[in-house]
Amino acid sequence: MVLEAIKYSRGHLEILDQLRLPHEEVYNEIKHSKDAWHAIKRMQVRGAPAIAIVAALSVAVEAETRVQGLDRGASHIASSQETAEELGCQLDYLVTSRPTAVNLADAATKLKVIVDAAADDSRSDSRSVLGAYIAAAERMLIDDVKDNEAIGKHGAAWILQHHARNAPDDKVSVITHCNTGSLATAGYGTALGVIRNLHSSNSIRQVFYTETRPYNQGSRLTGYELIHDSIPSTLITDSMAAALLRTRKRSENIAAVIVGADRVAANGDTANKIGTYALAVLARHHGVKFLVAAPRTTVDMPTRSGQDIRIEERPQIEVLNIKGPRVAQQQQHDDMLREQEIVPGSLEEVRVAARGTHAWNPAFDVTPGELIDGIVTEKGVVEKDASGVFQWDRVFGADAMNAAKVEVAKPMAMQPDGVTALEPSA
Repeated sequence: MVLEAIKYSRGHLEILDQLRLPHEEVYNEIKHSKDAWHAIKRMQVRGAPAIAIVAALSVAVEAETRVQGLDRGASHIASSQETAEELGCQLDYLVTSRPTAVNLADAATKLKVIVDAAADDSRSDSRSVLGAYIAAAERMLIDDVKDNEAIGKHGAAWILQHHARNAPDDKVSVITHCNTGSLATAGYGTALGVIRNLHSSNSIRQVFYTETRPYNQGSRLTGYELIHDSIPSTLITDSMAAALLRTRKRSENIAAVIVGADRVAANGDTANKIGTYALAVLARHHGVKFLVAAPRTTVDMPTRSGQDIRIEERPQIEVLNIKGPRVAQQQQHDDMLREQEIVPGSLEEVRVAARGTHAWNPAFDVTPGELIDGIVTEKGVVEKDASGVFQWDRVFGADAMNAAKVEVAKPMAMQPDGVTALEPSA
């Protein structure tokens, strides 16, 4: 059974409430853009591709409601230009829900271009503009799944090609962070899509996935997906990654660290879930490949470097408190692992920090491009040339790069004191 986080049919949208996972599977109906804004802000839906899709489809649901109103003979019929402006305002509003993830802004921009073009047609009316929007939003849903499957194929092939195996049938292990699967996209996943592809070819020995504090997207969501798909996996806390690489890199045949991305700058600097930067440093130190998996819509060419990426800071309470259900008390013997029974309906929030504690809670960090070995997209894997510059024309095409007049800088250089500085492009 395919894991379905977004359920859509024309005029109807439901999302799997990720705050209730992995202990409860509850779908929430999204009736309009305000519902979507709050679901995104509260992280009931998260993951850069999924955020963009849910936002786009929420406006499509409202648009379909308006079409049905026209069919019933609505008393007020807006002009095509008024309709386009109203749709644009809804999209602009949704973009404010999570500012770091570029996919949402990219989707909004593309959809506004489509509705503006539809409104400019001399034969257009409100119905035709609404119809153009709905069709475009639905196409984004379909395309995202296809793109994720392509990312999985390219990324898996790259990992197997770049990892020295003792025999062609040797299985590899990988480390991943946060959640980048069906719950973070329209389906299949980006980094987790790579893992799914490796698993489908019987190439995965073990997936080590981090807890991903403070929101525990790894333990709650990635674990949920890996177990759902019967992929061999082991949960580690964020602080265990260094010890894992030092003590088990060879025995577990760890080939790569694979992560997703919320925004990739033109020079390859990548904003992703907090803790990604630390994993990149560890991977480089231990000689393990570090791979970013993201669709081309996550690559933000107008953003020259990571220094220009706005990092969202979330409430302190997410660090100070933790949520989860109660477990039934039971006797354990010989320190054996026993599945604990969950008390139904007991989801609670408890304090883990001392009273009076102040917490800093950036949702993302920026990994310098110099620590990234490859960025896998639906069109292939982008690597750096001899001068350290990512070759984006590999996936965007030279003509597109020239038309956009993109000046690609070198990745941020690591300074001895830990401060990053942007080197001028060669």
